[in-house]
Amino acid sequence: VCRSNKSPWVCLTCSSVHCGRYVNGHAKKHYEDAQIPMTNHKKTEKQEKVQHTVCMDCSSYSTYCYRCDDFVVNDTKLGLVQKVREHLQNLENSAFTSDRHRKRKLLENSSLNSKLLKVNGSTTALCATGLRNLGNTCFMNAILQSLSNIQQFCCYFKELPAVELRNGKTAGRRTYHTRSQGDNNVSLVEEFRKTLCALWQGSQTAFSPESLFYVVWKIMPNFRGYQQQDAHEFMRYLLDHLHLELQGGFNGVSRSVILQENATLSASNKCCINGASTVVTAIFGGILQNEVNCLICGTESRKFDPFLDLSLDIPSQFRNKRTKNQENGPMCTLRDCLRSFTDLEELDETELYMCHKCKKKQKSTKKFWIQKLPKVLCLHLKRFHWTAYLRNKVDTYVEFPLRGLDMKCYLLEPENSGPESCLYDLAAVVVHHGSGVGSGHYTAYAAHEGRWFHFNDSTVTLTDEETVVKAKAYILFYVERQAKSGSDKL
Repeated sequence: VCRSNKSPWVCLTCSSVHCGRYVNGHAKKHYEDAQIPMTNHKKTEKQEKVQHTVCMDCSSYSTYCYRCDDFVVNDTKLGLVQKVREHLQNLENSAFTSDRHRKRKLLENSSLNSKLLKVNGSTTALCATGLRNLGNTCFMNAILQSLSNIQQFCCYFKELPAVELRNGKTAGRRTYHTRSQGDNNVSLVEEFRKTLCALWQGSQTAFSPESLFYVVWKIMPNFRGYQQQDAHEFMRYLLDHLHLELQGGFNGVSRSVILQENATLSASNKCCINGASTVVTAIFGGILQNEVNCLICGTESRKFDPFLDLSLDIPSQFRNKRTKNQENGPMCTLRDCLRSFTDLEELDETELYMCHKCKKKQKSTKKFWIQKLPKVLCLHLKRFHWTAYLRNKVDTYVEFPLRGLDMKCYLLEPENSGPESCLYDLAAVVVHHGSGVGSGHYTAYAAHEGRWFHFNDSTVTLTDEETVVKAKAYILFYVERQAKSGSDKL
C-alpha cells in the first residue's frame, strides 16, 4: 500500500504483503479489515478459528498472531509454516546470488564509498557497523552501540572464550528461536559477546542482533514484543543479568574461569551488587552514602548503597525551557542536575523517616554523598515523569561537558582522591527523539579513537563535537580520565 520496503510481513491466510505496525501499520490494518464481516452475525466455532490471522516477518521468519497479540511457536501438522520459511529463504538466497556480482562491481568502482570517509584531507576506512532495527528495537541498539565504545568493558567480553551453543543435528543450520526452547539453551553473555565482536570490524554495513534480542526475550519478559521500550530500563536489566550470569558461569565456561578473569578487575573494587564482583560492577560500580537526619531529635542515620548509574532529576525551574537558545532565564547544566541530586533536601509527608530514637516516623532531611566513584560514570537524566493520567517528557536542553567533568565536590572524602581521579571525559550519549516513553526513537553518539559517530540503527555517520553537545541527552556515559591533559573542567 505504502510501497515501503521496511519490515515486510506476509499474511499466511491470503499471502498479501504489508508493512509492520512500526512502519505504517498496514499489516495490522489488513487484520482489522478482515474482522469487519465477522462482527455482524453470531460467531460459530469454525468462524472463531478463522479469526486467527497469522503473519510472518519476512526478515526474521518469526510468525505472529494479531488476534492473540503474541508470537506463534508451533506449526501445522503438515509443517506449512516451515515450508513458507524455506521458500522465503530460497527467494532471499537466489536474490542475493544474482545481486552479488553487481554489488561487488559497484563496490569496486566506488571504492567502498559508504565505508570510507575523508579525515584531514586523507581517505580512511569507516570501520563502524550499524545495528538493524528488528521492529522498534532502537532502544536496544542505542545502548549496545554506547557500551561497545566503552573500551574496558567491551574488550573484556570480546576476549572471553567463544561458546558454541549449537551442535549435533542443528550445527550449521539457522535456528528459529522460540520461547519453548527453555532458558538452559541460551546465554546472554555469549550473545552479547558475539554482538560486540561484530561491531567495529568493518566487514558489513549493518549487523542484525536477532539472536541477542531473542535471548533478551527469554530472560527478560518485560521486553517481549515489538513495542517501544525505555532505553535506561533496558540498560539496567542488561547489566544486572550480565552481572548475574558472569557470577554463575555460562554454557560451558566454569565459574572459576570467570572469577579468575574478574580477579584483576576487582582486586581493589569494593562495590558488589548481588554477590561477587564482576566486570559490570568493576567498571560501572560506585557507592553512595545516604545520610538521613531526624529534625526532631537530630539522630543521624547512614547507609551505603552500591550503584551502577545515577538517575538525576532536571530541576523544576528549568522544565519549561524547550530549546537551548530560549532566553527565559539561565540554561540548565549537568552541574545543576548533580547538585539537585546531592543537595540537602527535606523529605515530604509521604516519606517520613522512622527514627530509632524517637520510636516513630518523623520529619527529616536527606543528603547523598558519593563515597566511591566508578571507572565509568553513567548519568541518567529523568526526562519521563508521571502525571495523573499519562507519562510526560521533560524536553529541556541540559548542557553537558565533553571533557573534564569534575566530580570531586560530590565526594564524601575529596581529600583522599588524586588530582586526576575525579575527572571524567564523555564516551557516549543516548538521545530520545519524540514526546513519550512509549513512542519516539533512540539514537546514540559515541567517541571512537578520537572521532565522534552518530549511531541511528543501521546507519552510522561521522559527526563533530558541536553536534554532540547540542543533543538533548537522556543517558550520558563518562569515562574516568587516566592521564593528565589540559582540558577545561566543568
